[in-house]
Amino acid sequence: MAIQHLTDEQTRTWTRSQKDEWWFKNVYRGDMAQLTIRSALTGFLLGGILSATMLYIGAKTGLGLGVGLTSVILSFALFRSLSKAGITRDMTILENNCTQSIATAAGYMTTPLTASLVAYMLITDKIIPAWQIVVWQVIVAILGVLIAFPLKRYFVNDQQMPFPEGRACGVVLDSLYTSDAAVGIFKARLLAVVAGVTGLFQMIVSDGWMKLIQFKLLQMDKWAGMTEPWTFHERIDTYYYNLATAYHLWIPKILGTDIRQLGWRATLDASLIGVGGLMGIAVASSVLLGSFINFAVLAPIVIQLGDIVPRVAADGTPIPINRGEIVNQWSLWWGVAMMVTGSLVSLVGRPEIFKSAWKSMSGRNKAVSNGPDILKDIELPLWVSYVGVPLFSVLGAWVTHEFFGVPWLLSVVSLPLIFVLTIIGTNSMALTSWIPLGAMAKITQFSIGALDRSNPASNLLPAGMTAEISANAANLLSDIKPGYMLGAKPRQQAIGHVIGIFSGALACAPLFFLLFLPKNAEGVRSTTTIVSDAFAFPAALQWKGVAEIIAKGVASLPTSAVIAMVLACVAAIAIEVAKIVTKGRFPLSAVSIGLGVVLPPDASLTMFVGALLFWVMSRRNEGKPGTRGHAIWVDGLEPICAGLISGAALLGIGNAIVNVLI
Repeated sequence: MAIQHLTDEQTRTWTRSQKDEWWFKNVYRGDMAQLTIRSALTGFLLGGILSATMLYIGAKTGLGLGVGLTSVILSFALFRSLSKAGITRDMTILENNCTQSIATAAGYMTTPLTASLVAYMLITDKIIPAWQIVVWQVIVAILGVLIAFPLKRYFVNDQQMPFPEGRACGVVLDSLYTSDAAVGIFKARLLAVVAGVTGLFQMIVSDGWMKLIQFKLLQMDKWAGMTEPWTFHERIDTYYYNLATAYHLWIPKILGTDIRQLGWRATLDASLIGVGGLMGIAVASSVLLGSFINFAVLAPIVIQLGDIVPRVAADGTPIPINRGEIVNQWSLWWGVAMMVTGSLVSLVGRPEIFKSAWKSMSGRNKAVSNGPDILKDIELPLWVSYVGVPLFSVLGAWVTHEFFGVPWLLSVVSLPLIFVLTIIGTNSMALTSWIPLGAMAKITQFSIGALDRSNPASNLLPAGMTAEISANAANLLSDIKPGYMLGAKPRQQAIGHVIGIFSGALACAPLFFLLFLPKNAEGVRSTTTIVSDAFAFPAALQWKGVAEIIAKGVASLPTSAVIAMVLACVAAIAIEVAKIVTKGRFPLSAVSIGLGVVLPPDASLTMFVGALLFWVMSRRNEGKPGTRGHAIWVDGLEPICAGLISGAALLGIGNAIVNVLI
């Protein structure tokens, strides 16, 4: 069924009251089930699972991937199967929409645990208690909901903004519940098969699972004489290096530095192949280019110059040159300069966002509401936001002060930025499905840093709070878009979003400790375990780098690092201006190149391989609609990538749990 919508002429000339009346009479489905116990419970559980996978991927790559379409397909397939089996009735389209809204909200909750909160722990060497993480995340996210709903009437009801990602969810939902249900079932099966095969592979490369199977179940340590479980090496070049050590074979070096020290390994990581597929060939190429420039060209030269050297830890343990030392001692700075400059120029180069934001803030809109509010009984009452925003703003400032030691003044000063950044973020999301989160966060970081340079944490947490509030509000409006298209009750979507907030916070905080802050033999946790070759936390390193530059100043860096930063800024400006001039056709991205600097080179290479694979296969089949190849490689790209990510992430998380238990 074609989704009804207003024409451009009607959007421009009708008042909001006329638009609301048209929607209420033609689209609204007031008698259809939406926020039911089963949709809430399904969304809560699915959100917890999907947010866990997003935490896993965010820690590896620094990227936030949407889970809306994945949750739509999974919940549709689950209840369609249960319905056919006679166990329960099928979900309504609005129940499914509510489920995806809850699950997507849960996925958003992972961002602070891969960025601002981790950067705070790394800088202060303090571990934030899990309950404080949950409380802070929930308060910040609910504040985003409270700010979003007054804006919803402008962006969604009145201006009918596109919100491309949300609209895609609405179109998929409509197709699943009308004429193309078989397509949805095929995609769900595709996702399940890929996830199953990937999970099996992840189990083979995981020490915990293999120990459980070989020692606990098969007792091979007793009858086969095994002392260590056999696992397939995910880093497949390990097999060659073992032979090279035994038989004195050739070891590749660049300017005398072993390429393993530089991070160049051949890794078979299924989740990163999936991320590369979703990332696309252009972005993946930029990431690989940044990695190549840094780890194959600059790092070997700087090691020769003596600006990257082996260190001795506080306990006297020698720390040889490795990928982590290269990033922390030198390359982080030019990588951060590239990402920050690129994101700011990219934001400035989108004047339509600022024009729309100014229109939003100034109220310069001809189509104002001049009639009775026909939606007052189904919209979230505005008094909830008018009371809740000041209350939760003060509460957010208070917990930021109490939990993290940020001065009251700095917490309060950051609050006015929330509204401005939310308008910018929402306009960007509405037009492009992209939120300039990095650029918005840096605005707050530099603003607060100008007031207090002595404490890096003082700019991290206020920046984290304003960025997360604005991003949560923008993402909520994107989630509401499919509900508006399909006739859902806005008030129930707001409640669903809050359910998702609790789902994500409760799932991710304990998982963060399990994966990244395990206890040592003495039962003590250490921040030194957070960042590793497996989990590089590139977003957190970016936040940390900016905070340290603000606190210490550029003069504290090696001269070569300062020169690299200047050149990176110039290059980022040139790249982003080229993209603007060519209207997006220029193939490089400054932010992606900077990301490649802080990511492990093997991760960048694996993501590129994934992007290349899906690009080649989709190009081969895009002109063959109706064929099985088109169904798999074009229409099925997202389910395949979601299967690769979820299968690897869930079994990887399971491996950590098994290691704790046995």
